Amino acid sequence: RAVRPGEFWDLVAVTAADAEQERAFRRQLAAKLRDGALPLGARYHVFVDPPGHKIGNGGSTLHVLQRLEDIYGDKWTSFVVLLIHSGGYSQRLPNASALGKIFTALPFDDPVYQMLELKLAMYIDFPSHMKPGILITCSDDIELYSTGLTETITFDKPGFTALAHPSDLTVGTTHGVFVLDPSTFSGKGGLEYTSCHRFLHKPDVETMRQCGAVCVRRSSSADCGDSEVGSECVYTDSIFYIDHSTAEQLLSFYKQIGTLCCEIDAYGDFLQALGHGTTPDYTKNTSKMTKEESQLVEVRQKLRSLLKGTSLNVIVLNNSKFYHIGTTQEYLFHFTSDSKLKFELNLLPEEFSISSDKAEDLGGSPSIIQSILEPGCSVGPGSVIEYSRIGPQVSVGKNCIISGSYIDLKVDVPSNCFLSSLSVRIDDQVKYVSMVFSVEDDLKKNVKLLSDTNSLRFFGVSLQECLELWGMQVSDQLFSGDNSRFGLWTARIFPVCSSLSESVRMSLNMLHSVQHVSAFKLNGFKLLSVEEMLAYKDVEDMLKFRNQIRDEICLQRQKDKSDL
Repeated sequence: RAVRPGEFWDLVAVTAADAEQERAFRRQLAAKLRDGALPLGARYHVFVDPPGHKIGNGGSTLHVLQRLEDIYGDKWTSFVVLLIHSGGYSQRLPNASALGKIFTALPFDDPVYQMLELKLAMYIDFPSHMKPGILITCSDDIELYSTGLTETITFDKPGFTALAHPSDLTVGTTHGVFVLDPSTFSGKGGLEYTSCHRFLHKPDVETMRQCGAVCVRRSSSADCGDSEVGSECVYTDSIFYIDHSTAEQLLSFYKQIGTLCCEIDAYGDFLQALGHGTTPDYTKNTSKMTKEESQLVEVRQKLRSLLKGTSLNVIVLNNSKFYHIGTTQEYLFHFTSDSKLKFELNLLPEEFSISSDKAEDLGGSPSIIQSILEPGCSVGPGSVIEYSRIGPQVSVGKNCIISGSYIDLKVDVPSNCFLSSLSVRIDDQVKYVSMVFSVEDDLKKNVKLLSDTNSLRFFGVSLQECLELWGMQVSDQLFSGDNSRFGLWTARIFPVCSSLSESVRMSLNMLHSVQHVSAFKLNGFKLLSVEEMLAYKDVEDMLKFRNQIRDEICLQRQKDKSDL
Protein backbone atom coordinates (compact mmCIF):
# COMPACT_ATOMS: atom_id res chain seq x y z
CA ARG A 1 0.00 0.00 0.00
CA ALA A 2 1.01 3.63 -0.33
CA VAL A 3 2.44 5.12 2.84
CA ARG A 4 1.47 8.47 4.28
CA PRO A 5 4.12 11.21 4.66
CA GLY A 6 6.08 10.84 7.88
CA GLU A 7 5.25 7.20 8.55
CA PHE A 8 7.94 5.63 6.35
CA TRP A 9 11.29 6.48 4.80
CA ASP A 10 11.32 9.31 2.31
CA LEU A 11 14.06 7.45 0.48
CA VAL A 12 15.63 3.98 0.64
CA ALA A 13 19.09 3.76 -0.93
CA VAL A 14 20.99 0.55 -1.67
CA THR A 15 24.65 0.70 -2.68
CA ALA A 16 26.23 -1.43 -5.41
CA ALA A 17 29.89 -2.10 -6.16
CA ASP A 18 29.76 -1.78 -9.94
CA ALA A 19 27.46 -1.33 -12.92
CA GLU A 20 26.66 -5.05 -13.22
CA GLN A 21 25.61 -5.23 -9.58
CA GLU A 22 23.65 -2.01 -9.97
CA ARG A 23 21.64 -3.51 -12.86
CA ALA A 24 20.98 -6.68 -10.86
CA PHE A 25 19.75 -4.68 -7.87
CA ARG A 26 17.55 -2.41 -9.99
CA ARG A 27 15.86 -5.38 -11.66
CA GLN A 28 15.10 -7.03 -8.35
CA LEU A 29 13.80 -3.81 -6.80
CA ALA A 30 11.59 -3.20 -9.84
CA ALA A 31 10.17 -6.72 -9.55
CA LYS A 32 9.39 -6.23 -5.86
CA LEU A 33 7.63 -2.93 -6.52
CA ARG A 34 5.71 -4.50 -9.40
CA ASP A 35 4.60 -7.37 -7.15
CA GLY A 36 3.58 -5.05 -4.32
CA ALA A 37 6.24 -6.48 -2.00
CA LEU A 38 7.49 -3.04 -0.89
CA PRO A 39 5.64 -0.01 0.50
CA LEU A 40 4.68 2.44 -2.22
CA GLY A 41 5.27 6.16 -1.97
CA ALA A 42 8.91 6.02 -0.89
CA ARG A 43 11.74 6.66 -3.32
CA TYR A 44 13.94 3.61 -3.96
CA HIS A 45 17.41 4.11 -5.40
CA VAL A 46 20.43 1.98 -6.23
CA PHE A 47 23.66 3.97 -6.15
CA VAL A 48 26.77 2.46 -7.70
CA ASP A 49 30.25 3.33 -6.46
CA PRO A 50 32.31 5.43 -8.87
CA PRO A 51 34.57 3.37 -11.17
CA GLY A 52 38.20 2.89 -10.26
CA HIS A 53 39.53 2.38 -6.75
CA LYS A 54 37.49 0.59 -4.11
CA ILE A 55 36.22 3.21 -1.66
CA GLY A 56 34.71 1.11 1.16
CA ASN A 57 31.33 1.66 2.78
CA GLY A 58 32.50 5.01 4.15
CA GLY A 59 33.38 6.19 0.65
CA SER A 60 30.05 4.82 -0.58
CA THR A 61 28.26 6.84 2.10
CA LEU A 62 29.95 10.03 0.91
CA HIS A 63 29.19 9.20 -2.72
CA VAL A 64 25.50 8.59 -1.91
CA LEU A 65 25.30 12.04 -0.30
CA GLN A 66 26.69 13.49 -3.52
CA ARG A 67 24.18 11.57 -5.64
CA LEU A 68 21.29 12.70 -3.43
CA GLU A 69 22.30 16.32 -3.94
CA ASP A 70 22.73 15.74 -7.69
CA ILE A 71 19.19 14.37 -7.97
CA TYR A 72 17.26 16.39 -5.39
CA GLY A 73 19.29 19.55 -4.83
CA ASP A 74 18.80 21.08 -1.38
CA LYS A 75 15.61 19.08 -0.92
CA TRP A 76 17.56 15.98 0.19
CA THR A 77 18.44 17.63 3.51
CA SER A 78 14.78 17.38 4.54
CA PHE A 79 14.62 13.63 3.83
CA VAL A 80 14.59 10.75 6.28
CA VAL A 81 16.85 8.27 4.48
CA LEU A 82 17.65 4.59 4.99
CA LEU A 83 21.04 3.75 3.48
CA ILE A 84 21.79 0.03 3.11
CA HIS A 85 25.36 -0.88 2.22
CA SER A 86 25.19 -3.86 -0.10
CA GLY A 87 28.13 -3.37 -2.44
CA GLY A 88 30.88 -5.98 -2.60
CA TYR A 89 30.92 -9.56 -3.77
CA SER A 90 30.27 -11.54 -0.61
CA GLN A 91 33.31 -13.78 -0.92
CA ARG A 92 32.53 -15.32 2.46
CA LEU A 93 28.93 -16.15 1.42
CA PRO A 94 29.13 -16.67 -2.35
CA ASN A 95 25.50 -17.73 -2.85
CA ALA A 96 24.74 -14.03 -2.27
CA SER A 97 27.43 -12.82 -4.69
CA ALA A 98 25.45 -12.71 -7.92
CA LEU A 99 22.19 -11.12 -6.79
CA GLY A 100 23.37 -9.33 -3.65
CA LYS A 101 23.36 -9.87 0.12
CA ILE A 102 20.39 -7.54 0.56
CA PHE A 103 18.38 -10.00 -1.57
CA THR A 104 19.38 -13.04 0.49
CA ALA A 105 16.36 -15.28 1.06
CA LEU A 106 15.22 -16.01 4.61
CA PRO A 107 13.29 -19.06 5.87
CA PHE A 108 10.55 -16.67 6.86
CA ASP A 109 7.07 -15.68 5.61
CA ASP A 110 5.14 -16.83 2.56
CA PRO A 111 6.29 -15.99 -0.11
CA VAL A 112 9.73 -15.80 1.42
CA TYR A 113 11.13 -12.61 2.84
CA GLN A 114 14.49 -11.45 1.65
CA MET A 115 16.86 -9.40 3.77
CA LEU A 116 15.52 -6.15 2.30
CA GLU A 117 11.97 -6.78 3.50
CA LEU A 118 13.24 -7.81 6.92
CA LYS A 119 15.29 -4.62 7.22
CA LEU A 120 12.27 -2.48 6.36
CA ALA A 121 10.15 -4.40 8.86
CA MET A 122 12.74 -4.19 11.67
CA TYR A 123 13.12 -0.44 11.27
CA ILE A 124 9.43 0.30 10.64
CA ASP A 125 9.07 2.48 13.76
CA PHE A 126 12.21 4.55 13.19
CA PRO A 127 11.20 7.10 10.49
CA SER A 128 8.36 8.60 12.54
CA HIS A 129 10.79 9.22 15.43
CA MET A 130 13.65 10.58 13.36
CA LYS A 131 14.66 14.08 12.34
CA PRO A 132 15.94 14.54 8.77
CA GLY A 133 19.11 12.56 8.31
CA ILE A 134 20.46 9.19 7.27
CA LEU A 135 20.29 5.83 9.03
CA ILE A 136 23.17 3.61 7.92
CA THR A 137 23.02 -0.18 8.03
CA CYS A 138 24.70 -3.16 6.38
CA SER A 139 22.92 -5.80 4.34
CA ASP A 140 24.03 -8.89 6.26
CA ASP A 141 22.98 -8.24 9.85
CA ILE A 142 19.81 -8.52 11.90
CA GLU A 143 19.12 -6.43 15.01
CA LEU A 144 16.34 -7.61 17.30
CA TYR A 145 15.36 -5.84 20.50
CA SER A 146 12.55 -5.32 22.96
CA THR A 147 11.72 -2.15 24.87
CA GLY A 148 9.11 -1.15 27.40
CA LEU A 149 5.68 0.00 26.26
CA THR A 150 6.54 3.62 26.98
CA GLU A 151 10.11 3.46 25.62
CA THR A 152 10.81 4.76 22.12
CA ILE A 153 13.96 4.72 20.02
CA THR A 154 14.34 8.30 18.82
CA PHE A 155 16.94 9.73 16.45
CA ASP A 156 16.63 13.46 17.01
CA LYS A 157 20.00 14.64 18.33
CA PRO A 158 22.69 16.47 16.35
CA GLY A 159 25.77 14.55 15.26
CA PHE A 160 25.85 10.75 15.22
CA THR A 161 23.52 8.41 17.11
CA ALA A 162 24.29 4.68 17.29
CA LEU A 163 22.54 1.62 18.67
CA ALA A 164 24.56 -0.43 21.17
CA HIS A 165 24.07 -4.08 22.10
CA PRO A 166 25.51 -6.01 25.08
CA SER A 167 27.95 -8.64 23.79
CA ASP A 168 30.59 -11.01 25.08
CA LEU A 169 34.13 -9.65 24.98
CA THR A 170 35.09 -12.08 22.21
CA VAL A 171 32.33 -10.62 20.01
CA GLY A 172 33.78 -7.17 20.64
CA THR A 173 37.08 -8.13 19.02
CA THR A 174 35.35 -8.33 15.62
CA HIS A 175 33.01 -5.34 16.01
CA GLY A 176 33.03 -1.72 17.04
CA VAL A 177 32.96 -1.20 20.82
CA PHE A 178 31.64 1.86 22.66
CA VAL A 179 33.42 3.27 25.70
CA LEU A 180 30.35 4.76 27.35
CA ASP A 181 30.38 7.89 29.48
CA PRO A 182 30.09 6.63 33.09
CA SER A 183 28.46 9.87 34.20
CA THR A 184 25.43 9.29 31.96
CA PHE A 185 25.28 5.48 31.75
CA SER A 186 23.78 3.26 34.44
CA GLY A 187 23.31 -0.05 32.60
CA LYS A 188 19.81 -0.41 34.02
CA GLY A 189 16.55 -0.90 32.16
CA GLY A 190 15.87 -2.01 28.62
CA LEU A 191 16.67 1.27 26.86
CA GLU A 192 19.04 4.03 27.90
CA TYR A 193 20.26 7.18 26.15
CA THR A 194 23.88 8.02 26.87
CA SER A 195 26.99 9.43 25.23
CA CYS A 196 30.16 7.78 24.03
CA HIS A 197 33.54 8.78 25.42
CA ARG A 198 35.41 6.87 22.73
CA PHE A 199 34.76 4.34 19.96
CA LEU A 200 37.10 1.36 19.51
CA HIS A 201 37.21 -0.48 16.17
CA LYS A 202 37.75 -4.26 16.53
CA PRO A 203 39.89 -3.90 19.67
CA ASP A 204 41.60 -6.74 21.51
CA VAL A 205 40.38 -7.61 25.00
CA GLU A 206 43.31 -5.87 26.69
CA THR A 207 42.50 -2.61 24.88
CA MET A 208 38.85 -2.88 25.91
CA ARG A 209 39.88 -3.19 29.54
CA GLN A 210 42.46 -0.41 29.39
CA CYS A 211 39.99 2.00 27.80
CA GLY A 212 37.16 1.25 30.22
CA ALA A 213 34.85 -0.42 27.71
CA VAL A 214 34.14 -3.51 29.83
CA CYS A 215 30.88 -3.33 31.80
CA VAL A 216 28.96 -5.64 34.10
CA ARG A 217 25.56 -6.87 32.96
CA ARG A 218 22.96 -5.35 35.25
CA SER A 219 19.84 -6.57 33.50
CA SER A 220 18.99 -9.68 31.57
CA SER A 221 19.51 -9.26 27.82
CA ALA A 222 18.18 -11.23 24.89
CA ASP A 223 21.57 -12.88 24.61
CA CYS A 224 21.84 -14.18 28.15
CA GLY A 225 19.72 -15.54 30.93
CA ASP A 226 19.33 -14.24 34.45
CA SER A 227 22.30 -16.38 35.45
CA GLU A 228 24.59 -14.13 33.39
CA VAL A 229 23.57 -10.93 35.15
CA GLY A 230 26.78 -9.75 36.77
CA SER A 231 29.00 -11.14 33.99
CA GLU A 232 31.27 -8.96 31.89
CA CYS A 233 30.16 -7.50 28.57
CA VAL A 234 30.96 -4.75 26.11
CA TYR A 235 28.52 -2.70 24.07
CA THR A 236 28.95 -3.28 20.35
CA ASP A 237 27.77 -1.36 17.29
CA SER A 238 25.23 -2.11 14.56
CA ILE A 239 23.38 0.74 12.84
CA PHE A 240 23.93 4.46 13.23
CA TYR A 241 22.26 7.74 12.28
CA ILE A 242 23.78 10.98 10.97
CA ASP A 243 21.71 14.15 11.25
CA HIS A 244 21.33 16.26 8.11
CA SER A 245 23.70 19.01 9.30
CA THR A 246 26.55 16.55 9.88
CA ALA A 247 25.74 14.84 6.56
CA GLU A 248 26.14 18.19 4.82
CA GLN A 249 29.56 18.60 6.46
CA LEU A 250 30.59 15.18 5.18
CA LEU A 251 29.39 16.05 1.68
CA SER A 252 31.45 19.25 1.68
CA PHE A 253 34.47 17.20 2.75
CA TYR A 254 33.88 14.75 -0.13
CA LYS A 255 33.73 17.59 -2.64
CA GLN A 256 36.98 19.03 -1.31
CA ILE A 257 39.05 15.85 -1.56
CA GLY A 258 37.97 15.13 -5.14
CA THR A 259 38.64 11.57 -6.29
CA LEU A 260 38.81 9.08 -3.43
CA CYS A 261 41.55 6.48 -3.92
CA CYS A 262 41.32 4.46 -0.71
CA GLU A 263 38.82 2.41 1.27
CA ILE A 264 37.09 4.31 4.07
CA ASP A 265 35.19 2.39 6.74
CA ALA A 266 31.96 4.11 7.76
CA TYR A 267 32.32 2.59 11.22
CA GLY A 268 36.07 2.62 11.81
CA ASP A 269 36.83 5.94 10.14
CA PHE A 270 33.73 7.96 11.01
CA LEU A 271 32.98 6.78 14.54
CA GLN A 272 36.59 6.59 15.76
CA ALA A 273 36.87 10.33 15.12
CA LEU A 274 34.08 11.03 17.62
CA GLY A 275 33.90 11.34 21.39
CA HIS A 276 35.92 13.42 23.87
CA GLY A 277 38.34 10.56 24.47
CA THR A 278 39.31 9.94 20.85
CA THR A 279 43.03 9.82 20.06
CA PRO A 280 44.77 10.23 16.69
CA ASP A 281 46.52 6.84 16.92
CA TYR A 282 43.96 5.02 14.77
CA THR A 283 44.58 7.31 11.79
CA LYS A 284 47.99 5.72 11.19
CA ASN A 285 46.97 2.16 11.99
CA THR A 286 46.73 0.25 8.72
CA SER A 287 47.32 -3.19 10.25
CA LYS A 288 43.74 -4.24 9.57
CA MET A 289 43.89 -3.08 5.95
CA THR A 290 44.45 -5.63 3.20
CA LYS A 291 47.06 -3.34 1.67
CA GLU A 292 48.79 -0.09 2.51
CA GLU A 293 47.06 2.84 0.85
CA SER A 294 48.94 6.10 0.71
CA GLN A 295 45.83 8.29 0.81
CA LEU A 296 44.18 6.52 3.74
CA VAL A 297 46.16 8.11 6.57
CA GLU A 298 45.67 11.58 5.10
CA VAL A 299 41.92 11.07 4.64
CA ARG A 300 41.54 9.72 8.18
CA GLN A 301 43.35 12.72 9.60
CA LYS A 302 41.16 15.14 7.64
CA LEU A 303 38.01 13.30 8.72
CA ARG A 304 39.13 13.43 12.34
CA SER A 305 39.74 17.15 12.06
CA LEU A 306 36.33 17.65 10.43
CA LEU A 307 34.39 15.58 12.97
CA LYS A 308 36.29 16.59 16.11
CA GLY A 309 33.81 17.69 18.76
CA THR A 310 30.84 16.10 16.98
CA SER A 311 28.60 14.16 19.36
CA LEU A 312 28.40 10.38 19.36
CA ASN A 313 25.11 9.66 21.10
CA VAL A 314 24.41 6.05 22.01
CA ILE A 315 21.08 4.29 22.48
CA VAL A 316 21.84 1.30 24.70
CA LEU A 317 19.48 -1.61 24.10
CA ASN A 318 20.05 -4.01 26.97
CA ASN A 319 17.38 -6.42 25.73
CA SER A 320 18.76 -6.82 22.24
CA LYS A 321 20.72 -9.16 20.03
CA PHE A 322 22.83 -8.56 16.95
CA TYR A 323 23.06 -11.35 14.37
CA HIS A 324 25.60 -11.32 11.55
CA ILE A 325 24.88 -13.48 8.50
CA GLY A 326 27.88 -12.69 6.33
CA THR A 327 29.71 -16.03 6.17
CA THR A 328 28.77 -19.58 5.21
CA GLN A 329 29.19 -20.73 8.80
CA GLU A 330 27.01 -17.93 10.22
CA TYR A 331 24.41 -18.54 7.50
CA LEU A 332 24.18 -22.25 8.27
CA PHE A 333 24.19 -21.78 12.04
CA HIS A 334 21.54 -19.06 12.20
CA PHE A 335 19.19 -20.65 9.66
CA THR A 336 19.37 -24.24 10.94
CA SER A 337 20.76 -24.44 14.48
CA ASP A 338 20.29 -21.13 16.29
CA SER A 339 17.22 -21.72 18.43
CA LYS A 340 17.15 -18.08 19.61
CA LEU A 341 16.89 -16.56 16.14
CA LYS A 342 14.46 -19.28 15.05
CA PHE A 343 12.21 -18.45 17.97
CA GLU A 344 12.41 -14.68 17.59
CA LEU A 345 11.74 -14.61 13.85
CA ASN A 346 9.65 -17.79 13.72
CA LEU A 347 12.04 -19.28 11.17
CA LEU A 348 10.69 -22.50 9.70
CA PRO A 349 12.54 -25.60 8.48
CA GLU A 350 10.57 -25.41 5.24
CA GLU A 351 9.32 -22.15 3.75
CA PHE A 352 7.37 -21.76 0.50
CA SER A 353 8.60 -25.09 -0.88
CA ILE A 354 7.39 -28.46 -2.10
CA SER A 355 8.80 -31.55 -0.44
CA SER A 356 6.92 -34.82 -0.49
CA ASP A 357 6.12 -36.66 2.71
CA LYS A 358 8.01 -39.50 1.08
CA ALA A 359 11.24 -37.52 1.13
CA GLU A 360 13.46 -39.10 3.73
CA ASP A 361 14.06 -37.31 7.01
CA LEU A 362 17.58 -37.77 8.29
CA GLY A 363 16.74 -35.98 11.52
CA GLY A 364 18.04 -32.61 12.61
CA SER A 365 16.85 -29.43 11.02
CA PRO A 366 17.71 -28.50 7.44
CA SER A 367 16.26 -25.29 6.02
CA ILE A 368 14.41 -25.46 2.69
CA ILE A 369 13.65 -22.08 1.08
CA GLN A 370 11.54 -21.73 -2.11
CA SER A 371 12.68 -25.07 -3.47
CA ILE A 372 11.20 -28.26 -4.89
CA LEU A 373 12.35 -31.56 -3.39
CA GLU A 374 11.09 -34.58 -5.27
CA PRO A 375 9.98 -37.78 -3.48
CA GLY A 376 12.91 -39.99 -2.52
CA CYS A 377 15.55 -37.32 -2.02
CA SER A 378 17.05 -36.62 1.39
CA VAL A 379 18.64 -33.58 3.02
CA GLY A 380 20.97 -33.84 6.00
CA PRO A 381 20.68 -31.77 9.17
CA GLY A 382 22.20 -28.31 9.19
CA SER A 383 21.90 -27.86 5.40
CA VAL A 384 20.22 -25.00 3.54
CA ILE A 385 18.56 -25.48 0.14
CA GLU A 386 17.41 -22.28 -1.58
CA TYR A 387 15.87 -21.62 -4.99
CA SER A 388 16.71 -25.15 -6.13
CA ARG A 389 15.16 -28.30 -7.55
CA ILE A 390 16.39 -31.57 -6.05
CA GLY A 391 15.71 -34.83 -7.89
CA PRO A 392 14.48 -38.12 -6.38
CA GLN A 393 17.87 -39.86 -6.28
CA VAL A 394 19.77 -37.09 -4.54
CA SER A 395 21.15 -37.36 -1.03
CA VAL A 396 22.45 -34.08 0.40
CA GLY A 397 24.82 -34.43 3.35
CA LYS A 398 25.09 -32.36 6.51
CA ASN A 399 25.90 -28.63 6.64
CA CYS A 400 25.58 -28.03 2.90
CA ILE A 401 24.46 -24.95 0.99
CA ILE A 402 22.69 -25.61 -2.32
CA SER A 403 21.64 -22.45 -4.17
CA GLY A 404 20.02 -21.88 -7.56
CA SER A 405 20.76 -25.44 -8.67
CA TYR A 406 18.98 -28.28 -10.45
CA ILE A 407 20.27 -31.71 -9.41
CA ASP A 408 18.59 -34.46 -11.44
CA LEU A 409 21.14 -37.27 -11.27
CA LYS A 410 21.75 -40.05 -8.76
CA VAL A 411 24.33 -38.53 -6.45
CA ASP A 412 25.42 -38.20 -2.85
CA VAL A 413 26.32 -34.58 -2.23
CA PRO A 414 29.02 -34.75 0.48
CA SER A 415 28.64 -32.98 3.80
CA ASN A 416 29.98 -29.41 4.03
CA CYS A 417 29.46 -28.91 0.30
CA PHE A 418 28.79 -25.45 -1.10
CA LEU A 419 27.09 -25.56 -4.52
CA SER A 420 25.78 -22.46 -6.27
CA SER A 421 24.74 -22.20 -9.92
CA LEU A 422 24.71 -19.10 -12.10
CA SER A 423 23.30 -18.29 -15.51
CA VAL A 424 25.89 -16.52 -17.65
CA ARG A 425 25.66 -14.81 -21.02
CA ILE A 426 28.57 -15.55 -23.36
CA ASP A 427 28.57 -14.59 -27.05
CA ASP A 428 24.95 -13.54 -26.58
CA GLN A 429 23.94 -17.05 -25.49
CA VAL A 430 22.72 -18.16 -22.07
CA LYS A 431 24.98 -20.79 -20.52
CA TYR A 432 25.35 -22.19 -17.01
CA VAL A 433 28.20 -22.55 -14.53
CA SER A 434 28.12 -24.08 -11.05
CA MET A 435 30.71 -23.27 -8.43
CA VAL A 436 31.48 -25.93 -5.86
CA PHE A 437 33.60 -25.59 -2.74
CA SER A 438 33.64 -26.62 0.88
CA VAL A 439 31.68 -24.31 3.16
CA GLU A 440 35.00 -23.97 5.02
CA ASP A 441 37.11 -22.99 1.98
CA ASP A 442 38.65 -19.51 2.16
CA LEU A 443 37.71 -17.72 -1.05
CA LYS A 444 39.28 -14.47 0.13
CA LYS A 445 42.74 -15.97 0.55
CA ASN A 446 45.19 -15.21 -2.22
CA VAL A 447 48.92 -15.47 -2.84
CA LYS A 448 51.28 -13.28 -4.84
CA LEU A 449 53.37 -16.03 -6.43
CA LEU A 450 52.24 -18.96 -8.58
CA SER A 451 54.66 -21.15 -6.64
CA ASP A 452 52.63 -20.46 -3.49
CA THR A 453 49.32 -21.68 -4.92
CA ASN A 454 49.92 -25.04 -3.24
CA SER A 455 48.82 -23.30 -0.03
CA LEU A 456 45.34 -22.76 -1.49
CA ARG A 457 42.89 -25.44 -0.36
CA PHE A 458 39.88 -26.80 -2.26
CA PHE A 459 37.80 -29.01 0.04
CA GLY A 460 40.89 -29.43 2.21
CA VAL A 461 43.11 -30.53 -0.69
CA SER A 462 45.94 -28.50 -2.23
CA LEU A 463 44.70 -26.70 -5.35
CA GLN A 464 47.73 -27.97 -7.27
CA GLU A 465 46.78 -31.58 -6.50
CA CYS A 466 43.23 -30.88 -7.66
CA LEU A 467 44.47 -29.36 -10.91
CA GLU A 468 46.50 -32.48 -11.67
CA LEU A 469 43.38 -34.62 -11.25
CA TRP A 470 41.50 -32.29 -13.60
CA GLY A 471 44.26 -32.39 -16.23
CA MET A 472 45.33 -28.80 -15.66
CA GLN A 473 48.49 -26.95 -14.71
CA VAL A 474 49.29 -23.86 -12.67
CA SER A 475 49.96 -20.89 -14.94
CA ASP A 476 49.16 -17.20 -15.29
CA GLN A 477 46.35 -18.15 -17.69
CA LEU A 478 44.68 -20.23 -14.97
CA PHE A 479 43.70 -17.09 -13.05
CA SER A 480 41.49 -14.18 -14.05
CA GLY A 481 42.15 -10.57 -13.16
CA ASP A 482 45.43 -8.69 -13.28
CA ASN A 483 47.50 -11.68 -12.07
CA SER A 484 48.84 -9.73 -9.11
CA ARG A 485 47.17 -12.16 -6.70
CA PHE A 486 46.06 -15.76 -7.09
CA GLY A 487 43.23 -17.46 -5.17
CA LEU A 488 40.18 -19.70 -5.41
CA TRP A 489 38.08 -16.66 -6.33
CA THR A 490 40.06 -16.05 -9.52
CA ALA A 491 40.91 -19.67 -10.45
CA ARG A 492 39.43 -20.63 -13.84
CA ILE A 493 38.24 -24.11 -12.90
CA PHE A 494 34.47 -24.23 -13.47
CA PRO A 495 33.16 -25.50 -16.84
CA VAL A 496 30.59 -23.58 -18.89
CA CYS A 497 27.68 -25.86 -19.86
CA SER A 498 24.58 -25.63 -22.03
CA SER A 499 22.15 -26.64 -19.26
CA LEU A 500 21.79 -25.98 -15.56
CA SER A 501 21.68 -29.65 -14.61
CA GLU A 502 24.76 -30.42 -16.72
CA SER A 503 26.77 -27.68 -15.01
CA VAL A 504 25.82 -29.13 -11.62
CA ARG A 505 26.82 -32.63 -12.76
CA MET A 506 30.21 -31.42 -13.98
CA SER A 507 31.04 -29.54 -10.78
CA LEU A 508 29.96 -32.43 -8.56
CA ASN A 509 32.13 -34.75 -10.67
CA MET A 510 35.07 -32.39 -10.09
CA LEU A 511 34.48 -32.62 -6.37
CA HIS A 512 34.08 -36.41 -6.54
CA SER A 513 37.42 -36.73 -8.32
CA VAL A 514 39.16 -34.76 -5.56
CA GLN A 515 37.55 -36.71 -2.73
CA HIS A 516 38.26 -40.08 -4.35
CA VAL A 517 41.62 -39.12 -5.93
CA SER A 518 40.42 -40.11 -9.39
CA ALA A 519 41.07 -38.25 -12.62
CA PHE A 520 38.30 -36.16 -14.17
CA LYS A 521 39.63 -34.22 -17.15
CA LEU A 522 38.24 -30.79 -17.95
CA ASN A 523 39.85 -30.63 -21.39
CA GLY A 524 37.71 -29.05 -24.09
CA PHE A 525 35.57 -26.95 -21.76
CA LYS A 526 35.57 -23.19 -21.48
CA LEU A 527 36.41 -22.56 -17.83
CA LEU A 528 35.47 -19.56 -15.71
CA SER A 529 36.55 -18.28 -12.32
CA VAL A 530 33.97 -17.11 -9.79
CA GLU A 531 35.11 -13.57 -10.57
CA GLU A 532 34.29 -14.11 -14.25
CA MET A 533 31.01 -15.87 -13.50
CA LEU A 534 29.84 -12.72 -11.75
CA ALA A 535 31.02 -10.51 -14.62
CA TYR A 536 29.09 -12.63 -17.15
CA LYS A 537 26.03 -13.32 -14.98
CA ASP A 538 22.60 -13.19 -16.60
CA VAL A 539 20.34 -11.81 -13.90
CA GLU A 540 17.15 -12.18 -15.93
CA ASP A 541 17.67 -15.89 -16.48
CA MET A 542 18.49 -16.51 -12.82
CA LEU A 543 15.36 -14.67 -11.71
CA LYS A 544 13.37 -16.57 -14.35
CA PHE A 545 14.45 -19.88 -12.77
CA ARG A 546 13.44 -18.64 -9.32
CA ASN A 547 10.07 -17.50 -10.66
CA GLN A 548 9.48 -20.86 -12.34
CA ILE A 549 9.96 -22.57 -8.98
CA ARG A 550 7.65 -20.03 -7.32
CA ASP A 551 4.94 -20.55 -9.94
CA GLU A 552 5.16 -24.33 -9.66
CA ILE A 553 4.82 -24.12 -5.87
CA CYS A 554 1.76 -21.87 -6.23
CA LEU A 555 0.16 -24.24 -8.75
CA GLN A 556 0.80 -27.23 -6.52
CA ARG A 557 -0.78 -25.44 -3.58
CA GLN A 558 -3.85 -24.59 -5.62
CA LYS A 559 -4.10 -28.23 -6.69
CA ASP A 560 -3.75 -29.41 -3.09
CA LYS A 561 -6.56 -27.07 -2.03
CA SER A 562 -8.86 -28.22 -4.81
CA ASP A 563 -8.21 -31.86 -3.85
CA LEU A 564 -9.43 -31.27 -0.30
